[in-house]
Amino acid sequence: MREFQPVRRLRTSREAAIAGVRGRQPPVSGRGGIGEPPAGPPTRTLPYTLVITALVLALTAAALAALALGSVRIPTADVIQILTGNADPSPYRTIVLDVRLPRVILGAAVGAGLAVVGTTLQALVRNPLADPFLLGVSSGASAAAVSVIVLGVGAGMATTVTIPAASFAGAFLALLVVYALAREPGGGFTTTRLILAGVAVSYVLSALTSLILVVSARADHLKEVLYWTLGGLGSARWDMLALPLTVLAVGTALLIALARPLDLLLVGEEGATVLGLDTARFRAGVFVLTSLVTGVLVAHSGAIGFVGLMVPHAARMLVGAAHRALLPVAALMGAVFLVVADLAARTVAAPQDIPVGVLTALTGGPFFLWLLRRGRAREGAPA
Repeated sequence: MREFQPVRRLRTSREAAIAGVRGRQPPVSGRGGIGEPPAGPPTRTLPYTLVITALVLALTAAALAALALGSVRIPTADVIQILTGNADPSPYRTIVLDVRLPRVILGAAVGAGLAVVGTTLQALVRNPLADPFLLGVSSGASAAAVSVIVLGVGAGMATTVTIPAASFAGAFLALLVVYALAREPGGGFTTTRLILAGVAVSYVLSALTSLILVVSARADHLKEVLYWTLGGLGSARWDMLALPLTVLAVGTALLIALARPLDLLLVGEEGATVLGLDTARFRAGVFVLTSLVTGVLVAHSGAIGFVGLMVPHAARMLVGAAHRALLPVAALMGAVFLVVADLAARTVAAPQDIPVGVLTALTGGPFFLWLLRRGRAREGAPA
């Protein structure tokens, strides 16, 4: 007896989606948020241990280069001796330990966190264009942080408590607004609707930030506001590293523990529900977690865009789309990327220190346009 045609199509689509979870990036979401997996053979992946080892070595090399290079060039051998405590009293010690090392650690933490959040958001909304910056999350965190700075709320503990708390609240509210604007009556998303909602919210929040600055009428706020809007790591100090590192470690560990539900979301909303996942409650919880991580990171680095967009795609090319393996790789790649980008920001126009967010935007903008073009070609392909 011939199999009922709709059942056959549903089974074929589900098998293809599961294959996409195992070896490819999430599909560009179509109408209803289900989307179709990319056509073609599965992406070959490299041995996982080899990938992790290579990324750890790359991060070590990038960190050493960032400690050695700058307006003052320090021999790598001296840097290693200072780090190991075997160096004689050296004029470079303060530069390495008190100026550059906190900046490198903060850059690695922010890069890893943004990459992990971007990877999670792309699975959560089943859209390869999702990113904390493009979805307005970073803008919400920045606007809230700027409000605290200008209004002087909790001035005595602004760096350690007030700004991170406000950034988290701003990031979470921005994500909720984008989610509500992009959601269709049937409960799904489209690529265009999601991106337009994120861009609209980002513009509104940027305008709000400018309005707060104008109303404050204080010139000394201009530099601080510019820091939050462009993103930078120049203010890194040892006493401000505990919170972002703790939030990054706990948040990443929780998201790795949630790898299976994230994989189920890539199969599709209906398939995940059939397999026992309460998608609405799960999304709400993960939205809170990703907003917390983003808010704390933005509170210490400003809004650095496109890291969470580019890195997850590169990571999937190496290890596939299963999140238990993907998230650690994305974290390491994000750390390497931002440490190298910050090194370039410090050295390209030395002694001028370019905000690292400018360089990430220069590289991420063309990548975003390429993803849009590829998504349009895939949506226009015959079924």
